[in-house]
Amino acid sequence: MRCVAIIPARGGSKRIPRKNVRPMFGVPIIARTIAMLRESALFEDVIVSTDDPEIAEVSRAAGALVPFTRPAHLADDHTGTTPVITHAVQAIDALGWSFDAACAVYPTAVLLTPGDLRAGLSLLREAGTEYVLSAQAYSHPVERAFRTRADGRIEMRWPEYRDVRTQDLEPAVYDAGAFYWGTAEAWRDGRSIYTGATRALVLPADRLQDIDTPDDWARAERLFLERTEPKHWSGDDEGART
Repeated sequence: MRCVAIIPARGGSKRIPRKNVRPMFGVPIIARTIAMLRESALFEDVIVSTDDPEIAEVSRAAGALVPFTRPAHLADDHTGTTPVITHAVQAIDALGWSFDAACAVYPTAVLLTPGDLRAGLSLLREAGTEYVLSAQAYSHPVERAFRTRADGRIEMRWPEYRDVRTQDLEPAVYDAGAFYWGTAEAWRDGRSIYTGATRALVLPADRLQDIDTPDDWARAERLFLERTEPKHWSGDDEGART
């Protein structure tokens, strides 16, 4: 399959201003994601969809293509991923480029590995699959969740599961929002990701971190550093690093 990666990276992030070009250990975070995508050797091109000149400049310097500008109506606070990628795919079509699948990867997905993307593509090749999304497992059964009432007291969301043992409840996963593989046809038509033709790739928690707050950013840095910093241990002392 001929594949392209598409990074949706708008300039108007609110909770962490300029998040997509903020340096992580001296390198803009989007540049680190671009480097990982190129390292994977899965993609004919890495393409950035943005409305922002600085993001475009940083992306080109990192080796990505920015062959079109995302229109303003697709760069507001309410536009979802699917219409942005559909626009990008249609813009790529207009350039006459040919491809079979596109992977939408968020610019802050620096904890992903090339192996994660290869595993996602492998699932996409299975018959009848239109999309593959990254997923993470809930650490506790969702059926045991509580809500807080207006009077401050709690009540179970699903009281029928009150006396069911946690080990007897079905494990649940959720969309981790790191990447979405999709066939060119599915993206082009703007088909919903959440259909019976979608598969999930469940990834370890240390490769997934949504970055919306300063605390999120700090945790992503810790996880990134743990994976990339060489460790040399001395003797039997687990706390002694040389």
